[in-house]
Amino acid sequence: MKPDRNATVAEVYAHPLGRDIIDKILLQTGRSATWVRNPLVSRLRLRQLDKFLGRMFGPGFVDTLVDLLADCPESPPRLDGPIAATWWKRAVFYQIYPRSFADSNGDGIGDLPGILAKLPYLDDLGIDCLWLSPIFTSPNKDMGYDIADYRSVMAEMGTIDDLRRLIAACHERGMRIILDLVANHTSDEHPWFKDALADPEGAHGDYYFLRDGDPETPPNNWTSFFSGPAWRRIGEKWALHLFAPEQPDLNWDNPAVRREVADIVRFWLAEGVDGFRLDVINYISKRDGLPDGNATVGQVMGFTGVEHYFHGPHLHDHLAELRREAFTRTDVEPGHEAPGADARPIMIGETPGAGVEVARLLTSSQRDELDLIFSFDHLETPGHVRWDEYAYDLNFLKHYYIDYQSRLGSDDWMSLFFENHDNPRMISKVNPDPRFRDQLGKALATILLTMRGTPFIFQGQEIGAVNQDFPDESALRDVESLNLLAADGPGAWGKIMAGSRDHARVPMRWDRDEHWGFTRATPWIKAFDDSVGYSVAAQEHNPDSVLRYYRRLIWLRRSNPTLSLGSIRFIDADVKDYFAWFREHNGERWFIEVNLSGHPLRRRHRERNLEIVAGTAKDRSGPMEPYEALVCQVPRDGGE
Repeated sequence: MKPDRNATVAEVYAHPLGRDIIDKILLQTGRSATWVRNPLVSRLRLRQLDKFLGRMFGPGFVDTLVDLLADCPESPPRLDGPIAATWWKRAVFYQIYPRSFADSNGDGIGDLPGILAKLPYLDDLGIDCLWLSPIFTSPNKDMGYDIADYRSVMAEMGTIDDLRRLIAACHERGMRIILDLVANHTSDEHPWFKDALADPEGAHGDYYFLRDGDPETPPNNWTSFFSGPAWRRIGEKWALHLFAPEQPDLNWDNPAVRREVADIVRFWLAEGVDGFRLDVINYISKRDGLPDGNATVGQVMGFTGVEHYFHGPHLHDHLAELRREAFTRTDVEPGHEAPGADARPIMIGETPGAGVEVARLLTSSQRDELDLIFSFDHLETPGHVRWDEYAYDLNFLKHYYIDYQSRLGSDDWMSLFFENHDNPRMISKVNPDPRFRDQLGKALATILLTMRGTPFIFQGQEIGAVNQDFPDESALRDVESLNLLAADGPGAWGKIMAGSRDHARVPMRWDRDEHWGFTRATPWIKAFDDSVGYSVAAQEHNPDSVLRYYRRLIWLRRSNPTLSLGSIRFIDADVKDYFAWFREHNGERWFIEVNLSGHPLRRRHRERNLEIVAGTAKDRSGPMEPYEALVCQVPRDGGE
């Protein structure tokens, strides 16, 4: 049913988007779901809560909520059956930030030939699929996430022939490769946008959100994710930009825009790529009329207007159409297809704000929209945002995974990640004490590579990368961080050090040479962590290194289908700092346990008959060491 003002709290909570919204409110207020499920609250109707919610979130909140729920389809039924073993469920992905991975020509900027030269390293690591952050032609106002030409390669990265060689080399090694597609917005240097400004009534005029109006007052009160209003005045028009002013949003309600995006996808699939990660793809559908955002919701969420596009009215229709019209292999030339018979291109969506139930809507095989999503609810503990200085409690991650996994059916799947190009390093968030760097890096690797789902490793994560000690503003390159400093002044430096995207974007550490073996020239961004032992060269031959541990776990995952396709059963969920689970498949059983804290922990389940196959302890006789992690096989006659 579609909830209206007469819907009860229980009915809203039974709705996928309603469940996600209420869960987020409960999480931020520190309340459990039992508060919503008790009879007194669950029977209340939205119209009865109108005044109360209006005082909390401002007038009109209930109507906004009802509109949001009306746009959302019902949840697919949870299936209980065999798991379809698609290639991407068995794979380990590796995200490359090309500007910072390997520079082949000595200009200080990473490039495609540099990646090609490092394929043996990635192959040895056990990677199944590479994901490249944007490589298309761009003025780089947001480091490639502002695309000026979707069919050409950025000059700094190389040529289209370099990309073709990289695709072919990946396939020759039995690896796949996916690209980053930014289709919520373009660069303001894209020919579509230039033509739209020159002729707003012409062919491209409705490709963007161009509006007339008072030159001093933007068309609505929406704010940008990169600080300030989400509108830029250009000549006689206002242009909507949810991100940088140079990144105007595309109007996906225009069928011509959707056809353009589908054609871009088909173009690159014909070149042999194996799919795409779609940047902020859940923002592509904006509410008709672009109404003002609720000011209180904007204050709580940090961005005014977000309720009108984080799950827009036509989101699911647009994604289903893109799947249907673009993600096919019918035009791939023989010899260019990816390895293996199951070659359907993968469609991964970055979906900020999506909760578990909306994730199921977006990725259920019953609906045929996306295959996987990246949501970010697990990256900050309740009450915190990326810019906050605090110690991340891994017990939150534990309960997040337990809850998420408990709601998945056999046709549901999740992506597993802690780091990417937009977030600081997880080791530094949890515990920056260098004494625990290796142990914590291995504990995080254990969770990532033995949990049910598809793991994504971000470059440098496998060698225990940490945040940088940037000395001042001159060391930064991230437009988001620089805009925050401009808006908040020197007092924002603590926020920058906690959450800058530049922490993840410094050059990959290959060896101890100048500039870490990344380049022969001055790198486009400098690293400021000079710790010894945290380069690929230093860890290659150290059997106790983080890198060697990643290799071991990836090999185990590849060799034992139970660790990728098996069911998952958690135990001792209420025991603080202890995280343990079984993986089971075709009669084979594995047991994984992790100490989530920086202090020793009493050993649990000593009586179990277990064979340690990988981990950071030789046996289970004594207490668990700080951040200890063990991966154990259960003998066939091992019982519980």
